[in-house]
Amino acid sequence: MIVLVTGADGVLGSRVCVRLAERSHTVRAACPSGTAVPVAVTKVDCDLEMGRGVADAVDGVDAVVHCATDRRRHRRVDRAGTRNLVEAAAQVGRPHIVYPGLVGADLVPDPYFRSRQAAEETVISSGLGWSVLRSTEFHQTLWESMARRARWPVMVVPAGMRHQPIDPDAVARRLVDLVEGGPAGRLPDIGGPRAYEATALAGSYLAATGLRRLVVAVNRPGIAGAALRAGANLAVGRVTDGAGWNEFVAEMMEAA
Repeated sequence: MIVLVTGADGVLGSRVCVRLAERSHTVRAACPSGTAVPVAVTKVDCDLEMGRGVADAVDGVDAVVHCATDRRRHRRVDRAGTRNLVEAAAQVGRPHIVYPGLVGADLVPDPYFRSRQAAEETVISSGLGWSVLRSTEFHQTLWESMARRARWPVMVVPAGMRHQPIDPDAVARRLVDLVEGGPAGRLPDIGGPRAYEATALAGSYLAATGLRRLVVAVNRPGIAGAALRAGANLAVGRVTDGAGWNEFVAEMMEAA
């Protein structure tokens, strides 16, 4: 099969490219010029935000794994970019769209969550064959979040909020299964094997890096904070075939 992967230079997209190549699929990798992907793929030049080159990128493909996302520029990447992608796909070849969604996107009134939900709805209403698999946050996403918080002497984390980190490679394998299986609609949400309080994640980050910080838990205000404290970002389905948080932290310590 010929498969286009958007966000091919990202945490998830790069792993999807590897898994597709391992299964002998032809991979088109959409990512910014000058970036690298870990396997021999055909890089395609397209701008999802502006719609430039998207029709050429999707022309002749059997499926698209739409991994492109950006927390800071989500209105342009997740919302506008997804619209441009599905509009081009509807006109050229009508491929199967596989979308890795975010657990809680429809429950947490946060701007980024809302953009992820909007992107998902765009895929579902596209008239194309589609599959949506929501997952919880990746190990790398939470590690980077803790790194930003640890820049200050006082490390502020959300009180009462739990995270369920998942190995992106486990998600990538399931997305490739969906590519090969054809349109499957909305799949049950998946998350990592364990949920951790934000304070516990901060503690493991500090222990791994050797940094000394005062960790202070503060309630996130508003409805979004209440939804997150209630577990709207957690999944019932727990994936155990990938690395857990502790294994990931150990790998980060070895790489340091």
